[in-house]
Amino acid sequence: MAIHPIEFRYGTPEMKSIWEEENKLQRMLDVESALAQAEGKLGIIPQEVADEIAAKANTDYVKLERMKEIEAETNHDIAALSKSITEVCENGAGEYVHFGATSNDIVDSSNSLLIKDSITVLKEKLERLTKIMLNLASENKMKVCIGRTHGQHALPTTYGMKFGLWADELHRQYERLEHAENNVCIGMMDGAVGTTAALGEQGWEIHKTVAEILGLPAATITNQVVQRDNHVEFISVLANIASTLDKIALEIRSLQRTEIMEVGEYFDPEKQVGSSTMPHKMNPITAERICGVERIVKSFVNAALDNNPLWHERDLTNSSCERIMFPESCILTDYILNLTIKLMINLVFYDENIERNLNLTNGLIMAERLMAELTRAGMGKQTAYGIVRKNAIKANKEKLLLGELILEDEEVKKYLTKEDVDKLMDPHTYIGSIPTIIDELLEKSESWF
Repeated sequence: MAIHPIEFRYGTPEMKSIWEEENKLQRMLDVESALAQAEGKLGIIPQEVADEIAAKANTDYVKLERMKEIEAETNHDIAALSKSITEVCENGAGEYVHFGATSNDIVDSSNSLLIKDSITVLKEKLERLTKIMLNLASENKMKVCIGRTHGQHALPTTYGMKFGLWADELHRQYERLEHAENNVCIGMMDGAVGTTAALGEQGWEIHKTVAEILGLPAATITNQVVQRDNHVEFISVLANIASTLDKIALEIRSLQRTEIMEVGEYFDPEKQVGSSTMPHKMNPITAERICGVERIVKSFVNAALDNNPLWHERDLTNSSCERIMFPESCILTDYILNLTIKLMINLVFYDENIERNLNLTNGLIMAERLMAELTRAGMGKQTAYGIVRKNAIKANKEKLLLGELILEDEEVKKYLTKEDVDKLMDPHTYIGSIPTIIDELLEKSESWF
């Protein structure tokens, strides 16, 4: 019986497959295999024994159902894992399974493999989404729209700037994920308190060899566990990525409001239903889902922080938490990345509304430009500011065109002609360095991936 929405509603097949039970078992078996191979290579166990363990350490032989049966009796998952391998090994090789290791050597190293696989999926989607944003930035570089500060109309900007801003931020998240990968995806085989004592004089070499076989950097130093500050970094990066996706989705939701309706997510009128009672509704459900799910991703940061300070060389309080935190944070971050890709690929522009909103304030958004041009023409800046502000307040109050009202001011007439003002009041020509900014961003992005 399915209970958690991840089982039937949220998540992608590619990320779920990483964290499903069978694959988690295989990754633990991979670590046990690497341990046996390392011990065989260094002569700690006979080579034929190592070969037998490595050959049987896969889910073709070690069955999840059998492991669960043993765990139900032992109440210990890694003990059950070890016995499950032992049962399928021949010629007494099972006696050497898990030799010199403690449970967390297997857990932490296998989690590193699972997280590494997850990061591969996340990086691919971050790259894809970033490139979508770059394409949108290029295509809409000169699509002038109103920029808003404090929710109020401020100055003209372009949609290219919005998308370029998001592309740059997504690339930073990609880099943060790479940094976290280098820290969190590490191998360990250090024993009960990190000393490798059970493995004898070759213990530290075993530790490094196991990591090498697994394709992971070897941990520099551990106690019974890889230190959880690394996991804090990883979970925090996922939360940071989620916050960026929240930012993007929130902006789309806001811009899709009836009163604004500049852009919005695609709605299939033939099939899609917006409301069970209001036939006219076309709701931003994809963007809203992104904003909702990201709250769950962010909530794991506190849990990750609490997992770092454990008693002495280790206690078990992190374990149950991480069984939930690792798969859920990876699956849900991947899921909303996927949703954001879908959202941006199918984004709909309402150009007539973009233009309407640009001119909604009867030219008030050009007040800064008027002030700047009056100053350049010879009027003092403070004087220019005061004159434009006075006229802007009047224009707003009386619903007048600022461009017409300003020309009634005798002081302004000394510096600007009607032709000057007419040119200055065109918001499409007041976008500053946007073409250069976007072009340089696009050029820089060629070396990102």
